[in-house]
Amino acid sequence: MSHQLEQSMTTQTDGANWRDHLIESPAQIKNLLDSTHRVAVLGIKPDRAQPAFYVPEYAENAGMEIVPVPVYYKELTEMMGKKVYRKLVDVPGEIDMVNVFRRPKDIPPHVDDIIAKKPKSVWFQLGIRNDEAAEKLARAGIDVVQDRCLLVELRRLGR
Repeated sequence: MSHQLEQSMTTQTDGANWRDHLIESPAQIKNLLDSTHRVAVLGIKPDRAQPAFYVPEYAENAGMEIVPVPVYYKELTEMMGKKVYRKLVDVPGEIDMVNVFRRPKDIPPHVDDIIAKKPKSVWFQLGIRNDEAAEKLARAGIDVVQDRCLLVELRRLGR
């Protein structure tokens, strides 16, 4: 087989494999959550009545370590009793998941920061879907969940 043909076949295979990082089935979600311990919450909010507060709070009560990465609230240095980080790349140590609370149109400016941090997964909350960003993240080898509530999925798994 010629090197060019072999290279072409590899590219096609690699191009198809990125879709394996799009997590959709209940079994895939269970496996993902079973291996998730440290979660950076992009777009976390200090208002207890907002999903961007009570979903991460629930995840913390379910045993996950939460790292706050708010987009606004520049005056806050702490949330949920933890140090606040302004960019994902500034968070020390490994991150298993980035839980995203941003409107779909507001996700693209964060994609390079997410890829640079190299989390194992990115979770776009219920109502949040950005297929272009999801593809870019998946092509970088990051698992992506779109349009699902982390709290609902944790409850479904009895956590």
